[in-house]
Amino acid sequence: MNICVFLSAADLDDRYTGPAREFARLLGKGGHTLVWGGSDVGLMKVVADGVEEAGGRLLGVSVEFLAAKARPGVDRMVIAKDLAERKRLLLEEADAVVIMVGGTGTLDEATEILELKKHGRTEKPVVLLNTAGFYDGLKEQFRRMEDEGFLPRPLTDLVFFAEEPVGALAYLEESLGVE
Repeated sequence: MNICVFLSAADLDDRYTGPAREFARLLGKGGHTLVWGGSDVGLMKVVADGVEEAGGRLLGVSVEFLAAKARPGVDRMVIAKDLAERKRLLLEEADAVVIMVGGTGTLDEATEILELKKHGRTEKPVVLLNTAGFYDGLKEQFRRMEDEGFLPRPLTDLVFFAEEPVGALAYLEESLGVE
């Protein structure tokens, strides 16, 4: 599977890096390919290192203004002209999407894939990995959107909330029939 992971490029503490490293190890061990923003810094580096160390493949999609931070030596690196093209390429390459902890860029990427799903433009499975309760507030907001009629599809059709890395990968493998 090509698993796109949206996540932060910031340096974060172990309550975030530990579960990210665990997910990366599971992804690599499963023989999957990480499709990610291509950066070799922060949490992006942690995940890419973990996937590579566990035998997985790396497909990076960086953007021109961040190309200096792109990870060298990956299986494949694409440099997009802008953030919109980067998102499009990340999603085109992915069989599934995992949203890890992150800031405004991660939130932008997350809402775009959910908007595409809402309108039936993709049926790729999406997992929001709620590490250390990071997305509790967003989860509550999504539930309110559903309860008050802002979502034309059930929230469960749009996104699966996982509290642990093993549950995130298990959901994706089950959704895509990977054994």
